[in-house]
Amino acid sequence: MTDSFVLRPMGAADLAAYKALRDAALAERPEAFSSDAETELRRPPETYLARLAGAADGGWPFTLTAWRGSRLIGAVTCERDARVKVSHVGKVVGMMVEPRSRGRGVGRALLDACIARARERGLSMLTLSVTSDNTAAVDLYTDTGFVRYGRLERAIRVGARFHAKDLMVLELDRKI
Repeated sequence: MTDSFVLRPMGAADLAAYKALRDAALAERPEAFSSDAETELRRPPETYLARLAGAADGGWPFTLTAWRGSRLIGAVTCERDARVKVSHVGKVVGMMVEPRSRGRGVGRALLDACIARARERGLSMLTLSVTSDNTAAVDLYTDTGFVRYGRLERAIRVGARFHAKDLMVLELDRKI
């Protein structure tokens, strides 16, 4: 199997593949997402239309996807609040890479492309939250320049177990 993949913005024709990837990610790592697998499983693919570029003002939000051939192997979404005073801040959400493609640069390529697009669109910073014990994701974000500015203990509850979330920021208009 080749390690090559292609990045591109998500289109309406990709919604079923996106939902399948997301449903699998939610089931595999329930502590890594604020959404729960049972609820999301019942949503039809069309409910993710809002994650397409152009769904909101100025092409916000946008979702970038990674493809190996005809298989969707990863995705990341960037959102922005339309209110003027906070419109310079973007939020990275829904970062996911299928298990067999992890450790092969897919997540890094998606994140780098997301950061580049956010800069092109004039954002000053990106924020995200990541489950604190997800060391691979924390390391990826740290290696990309994100800095932890806080931790929300007990942010996610899966069954009887709580998980903390690290709150991270990347300042796009400063040299790091």
